Amino acid sequence: MAPTLPFFLLCQVALYATVTSKKVCGRPPITDGIDASTLKRVHEVGEEMTLTCERGYLPSVATSQRITCTATGEWTQSNLACSPKMCPIPKPLQPLAMGRTEAPFKSVLNYTCDDGYVIQGANESRCLHDGTWSNPLPLCKAVNCPVPRPPINGIVVHDKPLTGTTTMYGQGWTYECNPPNAPSYERGSCQANGSATEPPVCREVSCPIPAGIPNGFITFAVMRQHGYKEKVKYACNEHYILDGQAEIQCRNTGNWSAKPVCRAPCKVGIKRGRIFYNAKKLWIADLKPNRVLHGEHVVFYCLNRAESCGYPVASTCNDGTLPIPECFEEPGKMEYTLRPKTLPSEIAMCAASPPASPTHPERPA
Repeated sequence: MAPTLPFFLLCQVALYATVTSKKVCGRPPITDGIDASTLKRVHEVGEEMTLTCERGYLPSVATSQRITCTATGEWTQSNLACSPKMCPIPKPLQPLAMGRTEAPFKSVLNYTCDDGYVIQGANESRCLHDGTWSNPLPLCKAVNCPVPRPPINGIVVHDKPLTGTTTMYGQGWTYECNPPNAPSYERGSCQANGSATEPPVCREVSCPIPAGIPNGFITFAVMRQHGYKEKVKYACNEHYILDGQAEIQCRNTGNWSAKPVCRAPCKVGIKRGRIFYNAKKLWIADLKPNRVLHGEHVVFYCLNRAESCGYPVASTCNDGTLPIPECFEEPGKMEYTLRPKTLPSEIAMCAASPPASPTHPERPA
């Protein structure tokens, strides 16, 4: 009886090998959009499956696609591909969609309104399986504020005529106090949270005696303290140009508005050469007096050596400084006196000027 046990064990091993050698197919490979609800983790040889697209996807082929589990444990091939249905992007949003006019199934549009506006409708919409949006495009409606209250001993002056009992977001107004008082702040508006600016406090305000300005003077003013909104006017000495508002006003803070500045004239800092100024072509010796006002332009002439032609370069007087173009070369005394027709200002002008060259500060006379 002894040899019987090994033989029995050998038969069991052979039987196990025969059973486990049978091939099966795992879950078939699928791409996005294919319905996986009927698929199993293990399929028998010869078993067939019909592949379809999920709801919200379109098949690439008209006929149903069947695949079979083969004896090798592989599935037969399928050429089914599923593409998502598309929802048209609402026309008001297309400028923000970077050229796209459609969005795929399951896309989500999130809506927000700018500050001062409230949304009316859903704040999001989803692309549905049938190619439509779950919610219509909402509206953004401006916030309304109550009519502003005037300050004590003052009034409210609206920027636009007031209609009804409310104002809209962004609308503004000015607070005014009965003279000689001034409001602690002058402007108010309908704010994003739906509230109107609180009224200011009216109080007496005065500004100190106005100060003078360099190279200028105060016109028609008494040297005293001034009340709210009173004005003082400035002017400049001869040949100086006023830069800024000529009149300053006493503000509600007790300070004056910004004073103007008197900008100085310039001297053309060359001894020899020809310029174009004030619509005239002048030799520098004929510019009498040698003075250019602030903001005025002077044209110098430079030489293009490669083309043997001249070209103009403009410079602007800026508060006493007139930069000389780097390309400008002041001629020597002999050349200027005996051969003036060879200077860049007198020879043929170039068809096109080269790129602008930097300028350097005014040269000493």
